[in-house]
Formats: sequence, structure tokens, C-alpha cells
Amino acid sequence: MTNATHPFDALMDITARPPTVFVRGEGAWLWDDSGKRYLDFMQGWAVNCLGHSPEIVVDALAAQARLLLTPSPAFYNEPSLKLAKALVEKSCFDQVFFANSGAEANEGAIKLARKYGALHKNGAYEIITFEGGFHGRTLATMSASGKKAFEPLFEPKVPGFRKARLNDLDSVRRLISDNTVAVMLEPIQGEAGVWPATDQFLRELRALTSEHGLLLIVDEIQTGMGRTGKLFHYQHAGIEPDIMTLGKGIGGGVPLAALLATEHACCFEHGDQGGTFNGNPLMCAAGLAVLQHVSTPEFLKSAADAGVFLESELQRLSARHGLGEVRGSGLLLALDLKLPVGAAIVAQAFAAGVLLNSPQPDALRFMPALNIARDEISAMIDCLDAILTKAGAARRVA
Repeated sequence: MTNATHPFDALMDITARPPTVFVRGEGAWLWDDSGKRYLDFMQGWAVNCLGHSPEIVVDALAAQARLLLTPSPAFYNEPSLKLAKALVEKSCFDQVFFANSGAEANEGAIKLARKYGALHKNGAYEIITFEGGFHGRTLATMSASGKKAFEPLFEPKVPGFRKARLNDLDSVRRLISDNTVAVMLEPIQGEAGVWPATDQFLRELRALTSEHGLLLIVDEIQTGMGRTGKLFHYQHAGIEPDIMTLGKGIGGGVPLAALLATEHACCFEHGDQGGTFNGNPLMCAAGLAVLQHVSTPEFLKSAADAGVFLESELQRLSARHGLGEVRGSGLLLALDLKLPVGAAIVAQAFAAGVLLNSPQPDALRFMPALNIARDEISAMIDCLDAILTKAGAARRVA
């Protein structure tokens, strides 16, 4: 065994990364160690909802760090109580469990549903999830996901997840049995390429789960915290789920997630759920600052308006270059490229100083900060336009 010879070598090689080291961020921009500036339309996969290093998060962390980092989850702390109360007041849920990541929150939702089945539905444990869905990288959340690339990995996986098709209520209905306890879905499937559940489907799904006494779980790790123009995406459909998970944007850049449930669904007993760092005051102080900022009507309208502008600019770009549809809602959008050229476009944009994401070979996904400025949107569009123009010229020559 040899010691690492390059700083990169000391990290496990779990994804392809460019040989670039980022050292500073502010708002929509990142700087690397050579001083090059990048316009960021990924924002940590929708994590930095207020951009890089927003003052309100920095100030909240600094103030809380001087007071108390963590007393242990065996005791109450003030920031977690305040954040839980604020989340309950702004949603249809009654209680909150804080976690460190979206996958951990989803794992908690799965456990809560199975506990509910054990107590109230004769041991029912199966959860209907959806083809194309993505719920995390723990064994249970990978099992719940409908991502094809996960199917051969880490066998045997956790049993009990049957896959329906998004926006196909009959496919859900056919899977319901005496073993079914819940239905779990992302309101917009992000990793699959930004495929939304329609509001009508969400309403029909709520009616179907209620008819059969099943829990409805919405995974709002990516759609929550104002990302789609309302504080939580389920509000677009006018429904009330039983369980919701939050992550990514709730911390504004720090590791924080939440599992929310109605009183009806809350059935954990002492010892069923926990975690050393869960609900620590440092992260909850950041989350409270973020929630107070993004939940104002003025901010949500501004984010929604930015989403409309981005969508219209992408549609214009698509028409100009003969591309496909623009999918999604608010500031979670995808552009259908029609061809598997996403990775090449991402690489060219990176070289030009713009960070884009291609969740599928034929699509680009856009997840900018919710306070992105119009001129920053225009700068990204100009960069993408130039790349597509060059690619079109190359195809014509060929």
C-alpha cells in the first residue's frame, strides 16, 4: 500500500470530477484556486437556495457557534424547537424529526411508515414507489428508488418496494394489496430528468391512498423550500400528505434535513429513531434563518418570477435550435436536448465558466439559487446559446 501522492488521491474515487478546486463562493458565483470565476446553475444540486455563503446563514452559524454547538439529542435545544414550530406552522404537518441528509430523512419516512403498518395495518410493510424515482443512497432508499443503474448494485437490497408509473393511477391501484402501507413519490422526479407529477395525479393519488387507508409520503428533498414557487410543492395541488421529507435547500448549504408527519402518522416509540447529530442547534439555527427568509410572500413571488423568466428563455433557446420541451416548475427545470449530448455540453459550459448539470444524457437540469438575478440567467442562456450554435454549425459541416 502506498501513500497518496496527490491531494486528489486521498479522496475515494466515487465520481468523475474535473481537476479544479473551488475556494470561494458568493451568490451565483464560484471561484477556483486559479482565480477563475464560474456562474453556478447547479448550486450543489439545489442545496444553496440563497446562493453561495449567504450572509443570513453565515451570521446565524457564527452567532450560534458562540453559544452552543450541540448538547446531544438527549436534550432539547432552542434552535431546533423554533425551527420545528415554524415548519409545523407553515405546513399541514404536526411534528418534525431533524436529520443530516435527505437520504436519512427518507430512511426515517420508510421506518415510520413500516411502524405505522405494524401498529395499524396488520403488519403491512410494502411501500409503492415509482419508476424513475430517486430517494437516496442508503440501502433502503436505493431499494425505494426506481433508478435503473441501482438495480444490480449491493444485492440483496431491502425488500418491500413495488414500482408504479408516474402519472398513471391505474398502475398504482394494481399494486395495492393487504401488504401495502404507503405510497411514496417525488412531486418532480429530478434525477430522472425533471419529470413532474401533475397536480391532478397528486390529487387522485391522495384520494386513492385515503380510500385504502394508506399513508401518502412526498419526498420534497429537491422541490421543497420554495424551489417550485410555493414553499412546498404539494401546496400546488392543494393536498395534505401524511409525511413529507425535506433536505437540500432547508440548510441553505449546511447538512440539514427533516421528516415531517401528521399526528395521525406519528407513531415512533422511544428508541425507534435517533441520531447523534440530529437536530443540533448549529444546523437548526441556519435552517431557521433560511426558512424565515424564503417563506415570505415577497421572496416566493420573486423566485416564481425568476422561474417564469428562465423557462421562457429556455423555450426560446429550444425553438432557436430545434430542441425539445422545457419541463419542471419554478427554478427546477430541464431542457430536452433530443440527443445524448448532455455531458459534452456540460463540459463545454464548464470550460466557459458556467456550471450545468445533465441528469440524463439527453437533458440539462437547471437548479440555480432562488434569488438568481435576471442578468445572471441571461448570461447562462448566452453561454448555452453559443455552445448550441457551434454544435449546430459542426453538424452542418459534417
